[in-house]
Amino acid sequence: MAGSRSTAVVLAALLVVSLGGASVAAGQGIVTGEPRLNVDVPDSTLTPGTATQLDVQISNNGQVDLGSPDERDVVTAARNVRVDAEADGPIEVETERQAIGTVTEGEPQTVSLNVRVPEGADPGEYELDVELEYGYTARIEQGAGVLNDRTRTVTRSVDVEVDDGARFEIEAVEDRSQVGDTGPVTARVENVGNERADEVTVDLSVARDQSRVSFDATSDRIGVGSLAPGEAARFEFETTVSPDASPHGYPIEAVARFEDTDGIESQGVPRRLTVTPEPKQRFSFADVESTLRVGEDGELRGTVTNDGPRPVRSVVVRFADQSPNVVPIEDSVAVGTLSAGESASFELPIALNREAEAIPRNFGMAVAYRNADDERRAYEDIDVTVDVGENRDEFLLAVADRELTAGGSTLVDVEVTNNLDESVTDVEAKLFTDDPLSSDESEGYIESLAPGESATVTFEVSASGGATPRTYALQTDFRYDDADGTSKVSDTYRTAIDVTEAEDGGIPWLGVGVVIVVVVVAAGAFAYRRREG
Repeated sequence: MAGSRSTAVVLAALLVVSLGGASVAAGQGIVTGEPRLNVDVPDSTLTPGTATQLDVQISNNGQVDLGSPDERDVVTAARNVRVDAEADGPIEVETERQAIGTVTEGEPQTVSLNVRVPEGADPGEYELDVELEYGYTARIEQGAGVLNDRTRTVTRSVDVEVDDGARFEIEAVEDRSQVGDTGPVTARVENVGNERADEVTVDLSVARDQSRVSFDATSDRIGVGSLAPGEAARFEFETTVSPDASPHGYPIEAVARFEDTDGIESQGVPRRLTVTPEPKQRFSFADVESTLRVGEDGELRGTVTNDGPRPVRSVVVRFADQSPNVVPIEDSVAVGTLSAGESASFELPIALNREAEAIPRNFGMAVAYRNADDERRAYEDIDVTVDVGENRDEFLLAVADRELTAGGSTLVDVEVTNNLDESVTDVEAKLFTDDPLSSDESEGYIESLAPGESATVTFEVSASGGATPRTYALQTDFRYDDADGTSKVSDTYRTAIDVTEAEDGGIPWLGVGVVIVVVVVAAGAFAYRRREG
């Protein structure tokens, strides 16, 4: 009994000393504690056949062993936290160790891990081990300024689930897009998961920097119905590719949205489609020549070639120049259907007025056509270079007998030659004269003239008796119909005729007239005297 009392006394003394020491330590401002880090994964579901980011939250529920609660942040903060993670099973963590700074009780941190789950991974739960290495202050003595810093490494494990519900693969199977045009793209969506998906739609979008490709307003969300596991469906969407785009691949994001077997709306993993438009439809001209002359109608002739890449229908060659001195008689001509690489000839009738210049000319040309959807398209800005000939007379005139006696008249034969490259018909010739010349027969007619052919028209020309002997001009113009039946009036042409003096030995009509007058007057006077007598 005495021994027991002695032991109790000793223990009581130690307890007093211990409590007294703690009171002294608290009174001296000593604080002790440590961080306690935890790991959570808010969205822990992974899908086979995907590479995604898994967000891991790191929180701190620190512990203070001794000291005022006001000082707990000093000993509970985890500094210079470094995170390293690995997973078991088929899950691959591709992110290396990351430093995330300080984690306090009031400010958790999130770290993103790149995680890959191979195609065909078995569904189920797998463990993700997250190793956390950090530094902290375990003890401080405020009055003495004593710090006790330590480092620690802990591992926390969380479960992640590989869910093999409905999931989708999306791929393009037929691409009919084309630069500068609208074309369809056919894609295929397949449910490669193990659950049925209802009300499946596919949403399409392009990045802002890919604005050269756009969709028809009704085709950016496409419904495909329900898909059982292993079932696939095709869908089509219309693309429009800018004319200044390049014929390379443009990424399009496709996301499948659906209702799972519980009726919950879900979204699949975004998939990437690539739209690769064919090059822009192009045309070229070759062997272009012309019969164009200043002041005349002519033709622009050549061949147009469909340089591809696609066949086109209802091809029309159009004269697109805007020169005021050039007047297309027909501004377009149809050449029909052209396969890629096929050529066709064309002729365009064009008139040049007299203000045009006889120089090599660049003319703007265009090609219009219909694509596979029967939509009208145009390819423009093709220049062709042709020569323009000098202005020329439509007719060449020659006068065989150029002399006319003053006071007399004569028949003038004018040989008319067609100087054009086409036949003319209903040629009506008209002669114009000025005093002292005149004409009672001033019109002539030629039924037709082939190029280079000649015919003669005859005019009667008179010169007054007082005409001064010299060379005078005869003016002639023509109204005619060209090869297209268009009525035209030619320039006015001048030919020369020489008026000569009356020949010697001829009857002196002026003297005869004077004599007659004298005789008549004398006879009248004689008769008057006889009557008076």
